[in-house]
Amino acid sequence: MKLQRIHHVAIIASDYARSKHFYTQVLGLRVVAEVYREARDSWKLDLALPDGTQIELFSFPSPPPRPSRPEACGLRHLAFQVAEVEASAAELLAQGVDVEPPRVDEYTGRRFTFFADPDGLPIELYEARA
Repeated sequence: MKLQRIHHVAIIASDYARSKHFYTQVLGLRVVAEVYREARDSWKLDLALPDGTQIELFSFPSPPPRPSRPEACGLRHLAFQVAEVEASAAELLAQGVDVEPPRVDEYTGRRFTFFADPDGLPIELYEARA
């Protein structure tokens, strides 16, 4: 087996409308498809990044909260590559999103920062250049 790339990441939202707004309007992801799955009382929203990588945003009745940030077992955080961390952070701040001060990766010399989605899922912005 030779893995080629990540196809998608699945996220379960506590408030589907709020998270849909965040991922489409604040982060600017493109909607690929949206369906209501009646048997599960669940929405599924497929979102795409420019390279084709997707995020599946789900709603489910009464999902349990994330245990802690970010040291719970399982997915630690979601990271997006951006051209410039400071400019991207400024765009988020202008939309009312709290963003940590940018830091420098001690191993690569690249800048990065963290913020959270509406359910507290940690999201990282990682700069493409050093």
